[in-house]
Amino acid sequence: MNAALAEVRTGMKIADLQSGFELLSRLPLANSERAEYEINHFLDSLLQSPPAAEVYLQLLEQTRISLCFIEEELARRYTNKALPLGRNEGEAFRQVVATWLKAARAYGHCAQLQGPADSAAHAERLALILHRCIYYTGMAITEHFRARQQLPAGLWLNLLGYYASAEEWGIATLPVADSLDCHGRSTHCMAATVALLLLDLAGPYNLSAVDLGLVRRWAGNWAPLLSLQPPVTGEPLPALVVDLMHDAGLQGSVAGQRTEHLRRLDSSRLAMQISSARTQLQQRIAPAQLGLGEDCSSAQCQRVLNRLYRPWCLMRSGRRFRRHDAAGTATVCTGFAGMHFHISGSEFSQPECGQAYSRQDFDNLFAFRHMLDPTQMLEVRQSQLGLHLENWTVLDQCANGFRILRSLAGGRIEAGQLLALCPHDGHSYLLAQVAWLMQQSDGSLTAGVSALPGKPRAIAARMLGIDADASALFSRAFLLPALPVMGSEPTLIIPRGWYRPQRVLEVYDQGMTRVRLQHVAGDGPDFERVSFVSF
Repeated sequence: MNAALAEVRTGMKIADLQSGFELLSRLPLANSERAEYEINHFLDSLLQSPPAAEVYLQLLEQTRISLCFIEEELARRYTNKALPLGRNEGEAFRQVVATWLKAARAYGHCAQLQGPADSAAHAERLALILHRCIYYTGMAITEHFRARQQLPAGLWLNLLGYYASAEEWGIATLPVADSLDCHGRSTHCMAATVALLLLDLAGPYNLSAVDLGLVRRWAGNWAPLLSLQPPVTGEPLPALVVDLMHDAGLQGSVAGQRTEHLRRLDSSRLAMQISSARTQLQQRIAPAQLGLGEDCSSAQCQRVLNRLYRPWCLMRSGRRFRRHDAAGTATVCTGFAGMHFHISGSEFSQPECGQAYSRQDFDNLFAFRHMLDPTQMLEVRQSQLGLHLENWTVLDQCANGFRILRSLAGGRIEAGQLLALCPHDGHSYLLAQVAWLMQQSDGSLTAGVSALPGKPRAIAARMLGIDADASALFSRAFLLPALPVMGSEPTLIIPRGWYRPQRVLEVYDQGMTRVRLQHVAGDGPDFERVSFVSF
């Protein structure tokens, strides 16, 4: 893509609306790479040879729908991908962010060309321009959340600077048209800023791609219910404030903090909105009827709303388990084969009743028959099993998890993925799930992992029933015992896609037994954790 964008055509000047509209009408939207090049060239031409201010603004407004379509198509290359991003994924991410910031810069350039402030129309134009600057800068922030990338310095400061200008000129809540709103609703600078603050409060690095899309939609829809106000003189500062001169979103307040640049977020109306939506979902009212969307289930909406209620209503909840500093190196393994080996301490083999030789087993026995040693495992077999271990630095920990850092190159990790982890202060492996994940600017990865309850046992399992292959071999699985003190029932960890309500599995764990699956207690991109009953 960079090669395509490196082609530079010079000398093009867009002097009037007609020539600009003709160029935009010829954008090859079916070819996202070429369309990205063309629209960047269009923006570059406006920045280098700006037309009259009114023409400039109308041309920028005309690009909005096409620009958002093109960037969304390119964003598919890096959203919901394992980290670290691959070369092509990283290039697409950087180009999309650069294009959003270029659009914001073009609107800022347009603002400099506006005439004297002598009319209400001028105020409306400035409000529109500042809203677009906030929106496009916010989209650059959003892309970092979607790609799970660390935010660079200055993005929040730029966004809050645009909002501060709108406040200073008294146009922060002046309505402006929004061609991207499918319902034709107007918006304003404060709402655009609040929407980004809500998205940041939701913990975007903890959200799946689907849930993040829901949160973005709801934040945009409900942002007009909130307002940014200066602190009330004589009253204590609220728990969370935004500093318009600080490069961050909402942060914890500090006693004695200077207040001239602080703003508090009034979320009382939003709290009522969320409470009402949760109640109506419990009454089996469809999400579409509540304005939550037609592409989400009631269960999904209820789960995400429950998660958002406390942060979006600005209610600070203490951690369930206290986090404390730690120092050391944890060893981490991914993939069912590697995890099974390190938890069991031996190579996986079929139980006697399911013993069968595959073609690969036969080939290995024939090729290495003179080297086979029951007490040793061949290096070639280790490689085939995926037994590679990675070293991660433990930054801190609590009773149910760790925050870990990998500074060197390694395998790709997905949010929600299952992994086996041997803590820096332990001698056995536990199963954990990646709760959140972020790639830092230097390429290192930071992750929060949540330990699954109980000491895992490596077992073998296979599906039974009319929808299963009667000759199927056993596969690797794990058993997590019950922990009554934590209210945890015994569960099985099985490959993703195995679960069906009431499905029967044959399980080998020191002996053969059959179990019937009950409900899903948790899942991720590569596993399902399910409750069961033996019979």
